[in-house]
Amino acid sequence: MDASTLYPVLGVLAAAAAGLWAWARWSPLSFWYGVAFPIRVVRVYLTWRSVASGCKLTRRKRAWRVTLDAIPVVGPAARTAATVVEHKRRVRRVDVEQAPRLGLMLPTPYGWRLRVKLLDGQVPDDYAKVAERLAHSWRAHGVRVLEDGPKRVSLLATRRDPLQLVTVTGGGSGDLLVVRPGVLENGEPWVMDFRTVPHWLIVGATQSGKSNLANAVIRALAPQPVALIGFDLKGGVEFTPYAPRLSALATTRKESVDLLADLVAEVEDRMAVCRAHGARNIWKLPDAVRPVPVVALVDEVAELFLMADKSEKDEVSKTGTALLRVAQLGRAFGVFLIICGQRVGSDLGPGVTALRAQLSGRVCHRVNDPETANMALGDLDPAALDVARSIAPETPGVAVVAGQDGTWHRARAVHVTEQEAEQAALDFAALAPSWDDLIGGPPAIDAA
Repeated sequence: MDASTLYPVLGVLAAAAAGLWAWARWSPLSFWYGVAFPIRVVRVYLTWRSVASGCKLTRRKRAWRVTLDAIPVVGPAARTAATVVEHKRRVRRVDVEQAPRLGLMLPTPYGWRLRVKLLDGQVPDDYAKVAERLAHSWRAHGVRVLEDGPKRVSLLATRRDPLQLVTVTGGGSGDLLVVRPGVLENGEPWVMDFRTVPHWLIVGATQSGKSNLANAVIRALAPQPVALIGFDLKGGVEFTPYAPRLSALATTRKESVDLLADLVAEVEDRMAVCRAHGARNIWKLPDAVRPVPVVALVDEVAELFLMADKSEKDEVSKTGTALLRVAQLGRAFGVFLIICGQRVGSDLGPGVTALRAQLSGRVCHRVNDPETANMALGDLDPAALDVARSIAPETPGVAVVAGQDGTWHRARAVHVTEQEAEQAALDFAALAPSWDDLIGGPPAIDAA
């Protein structure tokens, strides 16, 4: 190729490379769908057999194969100087390596989803054990293994960690009792729907992101027609700045016992109203009598159960019993709990363990002791517990989130400053119903 042809070709190649770089730089999502993902599809399918073999996911299988055998010719023709052979086809059984069958590979904003049909004798845990190997083989950030029906799993691969930088605007969605505080590891919004998952346990050490999540929840619920009440036994230092939007705030154990007693009485009153109207829950009541939903936020739940001496035993018992009753009955009657704590363990008493069983939503940030993580996630997938224990201190806000359906995800809440949450509490202070008015006769809310 002479210079007159070489230079234009090099110029076209350089322009194409610059265009692809600009495309990937300024519109990474469309570049992923249009260029990078098709290339990744070809690579995954072409290398699957060798990757599966390296990950010990293949099986030896006896199969019929047609082979060509070289058979020496016996007779006069064999007396010639050259060796005479005759090739004959034979059908015989041989050992072959069988790889799991791949389904259709589908793109996601942060990676791809690939269904795999399990071989006989395989279980999803076989794939979970080699998820890190699969991620390295595919040059992905990580691979999650999800059970996808009998003899099938889905491999959810992420090409980069979407939790490194969460830039979405945390907040509500406009739907009643729905909060979107951040994103999940698959790039989807993290949704906390209290009508689906009514009660939440949020644990995390200092500087793990627990308080930031509480700020995000308060900011998202502030503009909604709901009543917010707080239990803050750290002298009220956490929730007092949000007092304009709170209908009630307890800062001592005595105040907490009285407020919980009122809350239990309110649940019983709502139960009576539903019974009188033949409704199973408040959402089936007529608009005129439907009470305002109540969201109770408890900061440092351990303070409600710790006893300095035996004189506090009665108050602790009343507190635990009231919280448990609200957790058991609250969903149908529009009362929801958010229980937060740095340290939540069985040593706080059987009341905590019983309460934990009623909190179907779990959020576990980085914790200082294994028992707190076990209290939050131990009755779920063991893999979730391992991931929670490996959360790094330099990634505040990252947590393992689990719902009542048993699935779990890594997630990260968007950063919400205390000033932003306080401003939301001030802006929507007029929406806070008086606690005395609420328990005396709850105002109606719009069904929408």
